[in-house]
Amino acid sequence: MLQLRSIRYMPPDAKFRDAFPFNIPLIKALDTLELSSPVTIFVGENGTGKSTLLESIAAAVGSPTIGAESVLTDATLQHTRDLAKQLKLAWGKRTHRGFFLRSEDFFNFTKALSQMRSEMLSRLREIDEEYVDRSDYSRSLAKIPYYKSLGEMKERYGENLDANSHGESFLRLFQSRFVPNGLYLLDEPETPLSPMRQLAFLSMLKEMATQGAQFIIATHSPILMAFPDATIFSFDESPVRAVLYDDLPHVTLTKSFLNDPQQFLRHL
Repeated sequence: MLQLRSIRYMPPDAKFRDAFPFNIPLIKALDTLELSSPVTIFVGENGTGKSTLLESIAAAVGSPTIGAESVLTDATLQHTRDLAKQLKLAWGKRTHRGFFLRSEDFFNFTKALSQMRSEMLSRLREIDEEYVDRSDYSRSLAKIPYYKSLGEMKERYGENLDANSHGESFLRLFQSRFVPNGLYLLDEPETPLSPMRQLAFLSMLKEMATQGAQFIIATHSPILMAFPDATIFSFDESPVRAVLYDDLPHVTLTKSFLNDPQQFLRHL
């Protein structure tokens, strides 16, 4: 059973309809999105409103975030919360599991985690200096909280997320935070992933879907768009509508380029 079954947009009072984000053409034309697959893909050019809608869904759901201020409190996302108030969510099975993750939040999270680790290692060195005239037992007691925190970080995220490639770190982070039967809202998760890592991510999504997880993903990646039996909504036409993978401009353009790159490059 899917957690979230549909998203219905209810336009605000007329006096607000010319204000952002309600004046985005595709938002103005939005009605109901029926979610019929464990994986739903939002596709469209930059500025079409897909990320804005995804953020608003996260606010309406109350999804926790990773590496960023909550979508419910971030002052820069007030427009997101305004739009969220106009969304009516229909649930198959209400869940509080899962999270909302943007690509920039992932980079901020790994940076913060690396800084925390460095600060704890530095504190351990300081304890050695501060306790130089005290017993080994006292020194060990003072270090215990830091060793415990470092051990928990290592167990959950590995030796050092920042030391891995971005792709490895992203996959490890995602696995460490995953719980079954959750709702996961992902904005351009392909950003840190090479094509090979994107295929690995697809495999992860497929396995997680068998554990009751549901995903709504905004992406520009033809690889992620190819998830088997995903529902794909195109934001390139108004109103938003479900489309087939092979009909997506992202896919047809990529295929044409790979088949004959010189045809495109000669015009640069």
